[in-house]
Amino acid sequence: MILIVDSGSTKSDWVAVDSKGNQLLEKVRTKGLNPAILSSKKLKKIIKKNKDLKALRNNVSHVFFYGAGCGTESPKTTLKTILNEYFINAEVEVNEDTMAAVYSTLNCKTEAAIVCILGTGSNCSYFDGEKLHQRVASLGYTIMDDASGNFFGKQLIRDYYFKTMPKAIRVAFNNSYDMDADIIKYNLYKQPNPNAYLASFAKFMFLNKDSEYIKGLIKNGVRLFIKNMIMQYNEELKTVPIHFAGSIAFFAKEEIIEIAKEFKLRIGNFQQRPIEGLVSYHIKNLK
Repeated sequence: MILIVDSGSTKSDWVAVDSKGNQLLEKVRTKGLNPAILSSKKLKKIIKKNKDLKALRNNVSHVFFYGAGCGTESPKTTLKTILNEYFINAEVEVNEDTMAAVYSTLNCKTEAAIVCILGTGSNCSYFDGEKLHQRVASLGYTIMDDASGNFFGKQLIRDYYFKTMPKAIRVAFNNSYDMDADIIKYNLYKQPNPNAYLASFAKFMFLNKDSEYIKGLIKNGVRLFIKNMIMQYNEELKTVPIHFAGSIAFFAKEEIIEIAKEFKLRIGNFQQRPIEGLVSYHIKNLK
């Protein structure tokens, strides 16, 4: 049995398939397993808490894990150790979430492309058909992550408190969330996964996309992401498409395509849930 996992900071999707590529149970969902943010104790607790994973743990031969926070060696090793300890009969492979985006959006296994993630966080890489290349080291959600869920959530909260939101939008936003300052500060500074908490506000944008304020917010975020991240690959952009993965990218598809035209960029595929593309990829490449 093979387990394929796509994990962000907010949630993790687990799919089990047999050696012939048949899916063995419904997709299992747990909280996000970001080893750069969560402690080993918390990561173990999330995995052990799930009854479906517990039931199949001894029958798993391979775990292919793709996750946020797995781009550097230390957190990657931490998570690999935890998965090895839990799935005792399995070979475990841990990759950064960017590779999930790559495998789920490419038209073929060896296609060269620039691949972007716009979900809870954001990232941009160049895949040359064999290897992944990144020009900018991620410094996390507090400094980077342009056009991500946590980026937009932060902008919405700031605009609400600075009273730069249009009045009608401000009222709707206040009715949708608990905007008490103490509650917000508690979630940002006392609770785990503040980036996921910020990203939870982004849903408001896509329920109110008819607002010119919201459209402007999305377009400004996309422009920042293109300028700061995509344009790092100036030479590669001349010959390869740009693919996007993640819920923010999927729901902001119209704005991304529009802003990309300003920069004369060639937009390729959009994948809302990388796990779907990952399953197809691994089934095609079963040994």
